[in-house]
Amino acid sequence: MKVSIIIPFYNCPFIGQAIKSAINQTYKNIEIIVVDDGSTKYVEKIAPFKDKIIYLRKQNGGTASALNRGLQHATGKYFAWLSSDDMFIHNKIEKQLGFMQSVQSKLSYTAFKTIDSTNNIVNEIRSRRMGVKAFQKVLVKGCPVNGCTVMAETDLIKKAGWFDEKLKYTQDYEMWCRLSLHTTMHYLDETLVLYRVHQNMGSAKYGNAQQLEVMAVRKKYSRLFALDHKKK
Repeated sequence: MKVSIIIPFYNCPFIGQAIKSAINQTYKNIEIIVVDDGSTKYVEKIAPFKDKIIYLRKQNGGTASALNRGLQHATGKYFAWLSSDDMFIHNKIEKQLGFMQSVQSKLSYTAFKTIDSTNNIVNEIRSRRMGVKAFQKVLVKGCPVNGCTVMAETDLIKKAGWFDEKLKYTQDYEMWCRLSLHTTMHYLDETLVLYRVHQNMGSAKYGNAQQLEVMAVRKKYSRLFALDHKKK
């Protein structure tokens, strides 16, 4: 089973480390798609890996548009998202794919560790296994899912309608809400991602605008989840 690892990239100095963590996966039936979202800096850091990746360049349009471009070119049965400032643990794909096959899952996420700009581990973040209703109740209060821990069947994302390109900051949160109306999001309680927290990350720079989007997503899905629960 092939897994497509999609790395959206925009002016990120950590891109080389992200690509290297994808190349070094113990599971080898992968393709690595780097989507350059109109970068003006750090593009040279991709050059050493050009023979091991699929490199796509597009006009700047945001993370959702970069993910969608990658998904349009993906040939893997499964899709995994890796942000350009984060890293996968070396056996992330192997462990998560094995877990998904064992529980017949179309969609899953894992625990993760936070790191600083020099790769020092700061914290460990875990969630818990939940049924669909319990998961939806948590979603309308906040997002328990780190996007870079997610693995999903590629067709599931396409059938759900792609990432919403109108959302600049919450395209991932909105997608997990939407997918919860289609399937169970299974949780693997292993830390398989290193999530980088630094002063130039989007959530640090655009907190107020991000919060407005969060509130809009919560309002929309509070209503849709209520309707979904009535149907069931």
